[in-house]
Amino acid sequence: MLKETFKELLTKFTADISLINDLWTEIEVHYSNEKRNYHTLLHLDNLLNQLFQVKDKIKNWEAILFTLFYHDIVYNALKSDNEEKSAALAELRMNQVNVPTDIIENCKTQILATKKHEDHSDADTNYFLDADLSILGQDTETYKVYFQNVRKEYAIYPNLIYNPGRKKVLKHFLAMKRIFKTEYFYHKFERKAKENLQLELNTL
Repeated sequence: MLKETFKELLTKFTADISLINDLWTEIEVHYSNEKRNYHTLLHLDNLLNQLFQVKDKIKNWEAILFTLFYHDIVYNALKSDNEEKSAALAELRMNQVNVPTDIIENCKTQILATKKHEDHSDADTNYFLDADLSILGQDTETYKVYFQNVRKEYAIYPNLIYNPGRKKVLKHFLAMKRIFKTEYFYHKFERKAKENLQLELNTL
């Protein structure tokens, strides 16, 4: 479904099938990197499923899809500029297929917004941010697999370093008045997300 969605999206802007195939292969290679355990194609697939459920509420569906495919294309657990590099690569690729400037700018804004996941003035961006965090509100077993996979991505760090950093992240989310910005995702995931975050915090 991911591959078909990506190709269908790009055919709206270019007739170069070879280029479309090359760009899909690039995405597939990046998200299938052996160092990734959570930021994978499975994450993109879950995101797509969540976003389809609110498609009627999203104003610029094409921008949201480009954001989905490129928001984690550059991911290195040791770096703090992944979002900036992902946004830059997204812009480069969208220019290659002649995507209009407004869609490119929306996509870059949304990718950069995933750095802090703060409430945004743009509704589409908030829907994307909420979908990106939807894993937090899944059933307990799914959430456990998620935080175990996150730990694997940071395997280079011993618990002495990893645990305090992870605790800080968890406490940040738990201290938020609400994790999910949109009403749809708030009512769907907020309560369970808080339970899951507390559960993980108790294990550290």
